[in-house]
Amino acid sequence: MPARDKLERLLRVAQGHHKALILTHDNPDPDSLAAAVALAHLLERKAGLKAHIGYGGIIGRAENIAFVKVLRLPVSHVSTIDFDEYDLFGLVDTQPKVGNHSLPARLQAHLVVDHHPLRQESLEAPFADVGGDFGATSTMLVEYLRAARLEPSAEVATGLFYGIKADTRDLGRETTPTDVDSYLWLFPRMDKMLLAQIEHPELPARYFQLYHTAYERAKVYGTAIVTDLEEVYSPDMVAEVAERLMFLEGMKWSLAFGTYRNQLFLSLRVKDRRMNAGRLIREICEDYGGSSGGHGSMAGARLPLSGKLAQRKALKRELVAKFLEAFGVANERPVSLLYAQDS
Repeated sequence: MPARDKLERLLRVAQGHHKALILTHDNPDPDSLAAAVALAHLLERKAGLKAHIGYGGIIGRAENIAFVKVLRLPVSHVSTIDFDEYDLFGLVDTQPKVGNHSLPARLQAHLVVDHHPLRQESLEAPFADVGGDFGATSTMLVEYLRAARLEPSAEVATGLFYGIKADTRDLGRETTPTDVDSYLWLFPRMDKMLLAQIEHPELPARYFQLYHTAYERAKVYGTAIVTDLEEVYSPDMVAEVAERLMFLEGMKWSLAFGTYRNQLFLSLRVKDRRMNAGRLIREICEDYGGSSGGHGSMAGARLPLSGKLAQRKALKRELVAKFLEAFGVANERPVSLLYAQDS
């Protein structure tokens, strides 16, 4: 459906409402945050609603903290939000039954905008724009802004630009022509100095300590690398480490996992999107509760942890064994990354 038609449908759903709350997925990344801010801006300008942005979990990575601070994004933690004040709810970069957002189960999402593969439950929402030819949810919001003939502020444009840049790894991963077109449209509108402050923030000591643990515990199984980060200070660091380990030469698979507040966070990266990381992680993790999802080359999961330390270690071993089997490297002898030889 053309962007203008989708925009008209979205605005029709918004009509008659007074106050909107747009939610990102928990522990939001730049793509989710930027898309939420852009959707709120669109609703305020074109539907006459007051719109706020909320998130659950934490914003922990240094780049993500800088992203919110430098761009002065108006986002609030859900712990400070009274959901009863709102009569319109939106989800961006996530979907109703995925389980990785903080919309209470008693409330229905009216608007769902997400570039990840469609979950059937999303079709129950009055407006759902899910999947499609997009490598980032920010790209979808650029399409809406252009259809509405709205010029974003430098801050919003910079946020959307970085959202696309981060989610597609500089247009090098699962990028579509629509992403490239949106990227080029945003380029003259965004602030290069603000972007530099986001991409090169100061890093806390615990960042380097976490990477020390990641490298020290990483094991190479043929074409796969796996590491246990143990307790992490921010869940989104698990995804960053999985991404970084994928740079090791010869790797087709990368799996990182770590514990945060009695939950186990897993992040999976694959070299070839046809391996379908999202489907694989759902098949392995669906029987453990929590939530999981993703798309071709990247995916993640969040599983509840209970029991004693020995039980938690057993769960990790069981999950790793299932992933190694799926990777086709279960019979490979593990080699410590610190002692691995260059090919």
